Amino acid sequence: MSPHSFYEHPVFPYQRFPDQDNSVTSHHPVIVVGGGLVGLTTAIDLLTQGISVVVLEKGNTVSEGSRSICQAKRTLEIWDRLGAASPMVEKGITWNVGKVFHKKDLLYEFDLLPDRGHQMPAFINLQQYYVEECLLNRLHALGGTVRWGHALDNVAVEEDIAQVTVLTPDGPYCLTCDWLIACDGARSSVRRNLGVEFTGEVFEDKFLITDVKMKAKFPSERWFWFEPPFHDGQTALLHRQADDVWRIDLQLGWDADIEAEKKPERVFPRIRAMLGHDVDFDPEWISLYVFQCRTLQRYVHGPVIFAGDAAHQVSPFGARGGNGGVQDADNLVWKLKLVIAGKAPKTLLHSYSEERVYAAKENIRHSTRATDFMTPKSTVSRRVRDTVLQLASKYQFARALVNSGRLSVPAHYRESSLNTCDEDIFDCLLAPGSPAIDAPVDNMGVSTWWLSLCGGRFMVVVYKPDKKVPFDAVETVVGKVDIIRINQDAVDDKEGLLKERYDLQPGTTYLLRPDQIIAGRWRTFSQEKIMQAVHTAAGLDKSNGTQHG
Repeated sequence: MSPHSFYEHPVFPYQRFPDQDNSVTSHHPVIVVGGGLVGLTTAIDLLTQGISVVVLEKGNTVSEGSRSICQAKRTLEIWDRLGAASPMVEKGITWNVGKVFHKKDLLYEFDLLPDRGHQMPAFINLQQYYVEECLLNRLHALGGTVRWGHALDNVAVEEDIAQVTVLTPDGPYCLTCDWLIACDGARSSVRRNLGVEFTGEVFEDKFLITDVKMKAKFPSERWFWFEPPFHDGQTALLHRQADDVWRIDLQLGWDADIEAEKKPERVFPRIRAMLGHDVDFDPEWISLYVFQCRTLQRYVHGPVIFAGDAAHQVSPFGARGGNGGVQDADNLVWKLKLVIAGKAPKTLLHSYSEERVYAAKENIRHSTRATDFMTPKSTVSRRVRDTVLQLASKYQFARALVNSGRLSVPAHYRESSLNTCDEDIFDCLLAPGSPAIDAPVDNMGVSTWWLSLCGGRFMVVVYKPDKKVPFDAVETVVGKVDIIRINQDAVDDKEGLLKERYDLQPGTTYLLRPDQIIAGRWRTFSQEKIMQAVHTAAGLDKSNGTQHG
C-alpha cells in the first residue's frame, strides 16, 4: 500500500505570453516569483491595491501534499480582507482546543480562543493544496493570472531595476521590473542568484509526516504526546484535516535514515501501532524533515524583496511557517503601494524588513525552545523536561513550562519605527504596533464584524466623538484618511465588546494602518496628532514631512 493523493490536482498548462514575442524586453512594476501560498497572497493584495503584477511559477499545479495545514486566526483575517477566506473556513476543520499527553495520561488541555465575539476561529486545518486553490480562484476573480511553467533562471540587479531570465518550454526570455518579490520557498532561486545567506540553526532530529485518510472517532482537536506508549518513547502529533485526512507527526531521532524511513514497510507499522490494528487507513502523503530555524538578516535588497520561506524558515511545530509568510505579504504590500504611488520614500520598505525580521526571530525563538524541550540534547535537560512533565499533571504553574510547539500568534511591533509614541494611559494591550482585534458590530443597521470594516487604507476610529471631529475624513500626506465614529452615525458597538477590548471612552481615538496594525492611540481626538502619526507610519518625518534617511 503506497501513498497516493485523494485530491485530484488541477494541471495548469503552459501558456505563451506577449512578453515572449516583444522585440524589446518588457518592463513591469512588480514581478512575484513563486505561485504558492505566499506568492498568491502577495499577488492578490497587489491587485486589490490596484497594482498590476506578473506571477512566475515553475510548476504546473498547486502544492503537492498537504504541507502547511494549520491556518491561524490572524492569517484568516488577512485572507478575509482580501476576499478569499470564506471558502477556506467552509471547507476546513475548525478547532480551538488542544490536548497534551504524557505517555498514556492527559496532562492538560487548552483553549486558544476562550472568549466569544470573533468572526474567525483560532485555527482551521485545511490542506495547502485547497488553500492555494481558493487563492487562485480569488486571483482569477481579480483578473490576475499565474504564468505556469515559467521558471526563474537568473536575476541581475542594475541600479533600481531587477532583470530576470525566465526559462520556458519555448526557450528563455527576459523581463525587467521595479520590484521583484521572491516567494519561491526554502530553495529560493532568487536567493541563490543573489548569494544571500541564512543565519540560524539546523537541528539533527528528524520527524516523519504522514497524512492518512481514515474514518476515526477522534475529535477535531490537536493531540500531542510526550513519550507515547505506541512510538519508541519520543513524541507524536495527531490532527484532523478536511476530507477525513489526518496528519500524523512522529519524532524519529537524529540518526534516522531519511530514505529508509519513508518506505511504506517502515511507515505503516508505526501508524498501526498508533491507531490500532482495527483501524483502516490509506496513506496520502509521506515526508521526512529536519527542524530548521533560520532567517535572512535583511529582507529588502535594493529592488529585490524576500517573503515567506525564501526569507525565513522555522520548524512546523506551532504552525509558524505558512502563517508567518502570509503575514509578510500583509505587512509589505501597503508599503509598496505608497512607494509606487510616490507618497512615501523607498526607505519605508526598510520597516518591512525591520518588522518582519523581528517577527521571524520571535518565531525562531519559540520554535527553538520547542525543539529543545521536545528533543533534549543532554542528560540534564532531559531530567528537567521529565520533571516538568511529571509536575504538569498536578500543578498549573508547570503546564506553562511544557512546550509542544507554541502555536502561531501575530507579532506585536511594539518597537517599530512607524509607531507614534503611546503617551496616554490605556487599560488594554492594544498598544501601537499591535494587530487590531475583532468584535461584532452593526454597520448601518446590518450585523457584521469590526475587522471587515478595517484594512486596505489608513483609518481613524473615534468613540462617541464630540463636534470637533471632522465629518468623514482628514487630509494627510497619503491622501484622505477615513474617520469611523463608533456608536455615532453608521457603526454601533452593539454588544460593547469593542469598547471593552479597546478600552474606549468618549473621545478615544485610534489610527489603524492598512494592514490593521495600530499606529497610534489617544484619549482625545487631535487632527494634528493624527496627521503627524500618518507621516510617521508612512516613513516621513512627523514634524515637517521630510523623508527619513
